[in-house]
Amino acid sequence: MSGPSRSVDTVMSSSRFSTAALALVLFGAVQAVGQMPRAFFSQHCEKCHSGAKPKGKFDITKLSADFSDASNREHWQRVLEQIQSGDMPPEDKPRPSEQDANTAMKWIRGEVDAIELARRAKEGRVVLRRLNRAEYANTMRDLLGVEVDLADLLPPDTSTNGFDNNAELLHTSSHLLRNYLDAADRVLDEAIASKPKPWILNKRFDIKDERTVKPNGSVYRHVPDGVAIFAAWESANIRVTMWNFRSHVRGRYRFRISAYAIQNEGKPVTYRVTAGTLKEVTEERLVGYFSVPQDKPTVIEFTEQLEPENRIRILAEGLPATPPQVQQVGVENYKGPGLVVQWVDIEGPLLESWPPPSHRALFGDLKQERVERERYEVVSSQPLADAERLLTDFARRAFRRPVSSQEIQPFLARVRSALKNGRSFEQAMRLGFKGILVSPDFLFLRERGPRLSDFELASRLSYFLWSSMPDEELLKLATANQLHEPEVLRGQLERLLRDPKSRSFTENFTGQWLKLRAIDDTLPDRTLYPEYDDILKTAMLKETKLFFDEVLSQDLPLTNFVHSEFTFLNERLARHYRIPGVEGMDMRKVTLPAGSHRGGLLTMGSILKVTANGTTTSPIIRGSWVLERILGTPPPKPPPDVEAIEPDIRGATTIREQLAKHRNVESCASCHKKIDPPGFALESFDVIGGWRTHYRATGEPRIIDGRRRRYWDGPAVDPGDVTPDGRRFENIDGYKQLLIENKDQLARNLAEKLLAYGTGAAPTSTDDTQIEKIISRVHARNFGFKSLIHEVVQSDLFQTK
Repeated sequence: MSGPSRSVDTVMSSSRFSTAALALVLFGAVQAVGQMPRAFFSQHCEKCHSGAKPKGKFDITKLSADFSDASNREHWQRVLEQIQSGDMPPEDKPRPSEQDANTAMKWIRGEVDAIELARRAKEGRVVLRRLNRAEYANTMRDLLGVEVDLADLLPPDTSTNGFDNNAELLHTSSHLLRNYLDAADRVLDEAIASKPKPWILNKRFDIKDERTVKPNGSVYRHVPDGVAIFAAWESANIRVTMWNFRSHVRGRYRFRISAYAIQNEGKPVTYRVTAGTLKEVTEERLVGYFSVPQDKPTVIEFTEQLEPENRIRILAEGLPATPPQVQQVGVENYKGPGLVVQWVDIEGPLLESWPPPSHRALFGDLKQERVERERYEVVSSQPLADAERLLTDFARRAFRRPVSSQEIQPFLARVRSALKNGRSFEQAMRLGFKGILVSPDFLFLRERGPRLSDFELASRLSYFLWSSMPDEELLKLATANQLHEPEVLRGQLERLLRDPKSRSFTENFTGQWLKLRAIDDTLPDRTLYPEYDDILKTAMLKETKLFFDEVLSQDLPLTNFVHSEFTFLNERLARHYRIPGVEGMDMRKVTLPAGSHRGGLLTMGSILKVTANGTTTSPIIRGSWVLERILGTPPPKPPPDVEAIEPDIRGATTIREQLAKHRNVESCASCHKKIDPPGFALESFDVIGGWRTHYRATGEPRIIDGRRRRYWDGPAVDPGDVTPDGRRFENIDGYKQLLIENKDQLARNLAEKLLAYGTGAAPTSTDDTQIEKIISRVHARNFGFKSLIHEVVQSDLFQTK
């Protein structure tokens, strides 16, 4: 070993290298930064940022060279951002030479890096991380094979750097620990088969027998093979509620619904299915949307997890008639489109075996005996030996690593004490299992570092791609100390991505990176946007997630996230995008026609919906989203004294005119030069992602083209602008082409986002060299998205604490 001159890569590859030695090498890798370049700050900063009334209430002369002070360090980082972006000194002030600016930035970076490396030498880059709510629920599912709703016990986690699995914010309180105790009880209640095997329902329900679809003066017509529905007004209770069915126990049920369209000029009709207690709107959840052809009975099959006392409901969608219109001519004489529902087959709960796998995951093949008429308990002829064996196996899986006999003793002691006090074997074992489920080794991802062990790597990889615990194959490879081998790790990454559990990666990563979780934060104004509904919203979300999966699975260049020649559509979304030739509710891959202005994430309805409120669009919100989520260059925070400035915008009629006045305010101008261009480029899309050439205006209803309209075309949209470096674009198509030119920055941003999500800690400037190595390697692989994920997982940043 040659000491500090050794490369960081070489040192990090040694799994036995000590934390202290690692810190020494890392410090050796940081070039000496020398003294503070006081002349630079005096000449270019102090004139405005010092004295009795410094601009922005920021006095640079009050900053010291002590970067161990967090507040002081944060202010210096803000200075670095301003110099690096070119926003400071202002354009109308003398500009420093490139060499002087680089010297100042190098000094700040060096001081910040030194402090960060010192912290990492003590605790690593990633601090102790608790499982977040989604990871906890998924881990319980995979550990015990049960799906239990724990939302009321586990509050939503705080998000930072765009993700809710950031280790530094996943705090633990006494209240949360009490809730973990309750959650463990709830899960064990569900997992342990203490009741007799439930009876299995397997029955066909004839829709004619449902009391809510009687034909007397209504919109329902009884036909020979079912019930035809001719209106879709949910507010008028036009729906088929399966009152003759209710789930008798919690479990997964299989449904088969036979239906077809009628009198619809050969076109399909869509219906949706909901489930729940159906007593209140909040107790009804969407199962899915389905489309059936005309005059051809079609069976739709799905399974759904139900709680006790749940029912399902079938609702027709998009039928043009109102109930009064149908009733006016009489349901038997009505000639418009409708939906015929014939029957519903229901089977459940679906059981693999009894006792179920969840029970055997705890007690193996130990027998049960009846202790009461409706209750059974597990029994053992050698309770202490069985307890130690079962606890050891359960703890190994729960802790995601081998466990020693010594580690099991505290849990075994609880069992022994309970048995001594007269508890039954099963009751005593519940205490042991519960202790494991509230242990820090279960609730936290413990990483000792500096290099992750194979077991720690198995957990980091599985929580990255599955949001759940490693499976037996990963643990087997970790036991053999083979998982860290590059080719083995590549093979496992591919396997994990092929597994259905990788849907959690798509759901959680896109939900946070792209802000899709905010899709319901606002509801579009129904006067301005009457065409928005749940069918459209569902299709929007599916489009984005299917597109993400396609780019990932096919290892397509990540530039597809900016612009692509394809997307995923169904008839409803295609109609919204004005793209012809797509029929039916099934989502499918569609090649985009020339001139569609679609392609890539920026022009997807889901993205355009979450970056607008329910009434208007804002270039500031959309522009900031592009800078932060796509480019990874979020606009700087405003100075502390800058409140929400309200320039005089009276009389302005478009958002461009409003922002033109805003840009004239000195404290706003530098940021708006960066934010506004992408925001203006997206102004061609309205609140719900529809293409527009004019803003929608509303007021007193008007007669337009012979129709009474509550909204009409307002001022024209102007989507052109100039980027901060002087490049002109005329619309979103031109702006996307400019974005694509900077492939390295697109890759850099995604690499940082993947590392933040995959490790629980966002990279810092200290990690720039490692990130550039990732970018260099993916550059050679045509910027493939899956290739980028491979390089992230192979990196030292991913494989070290």
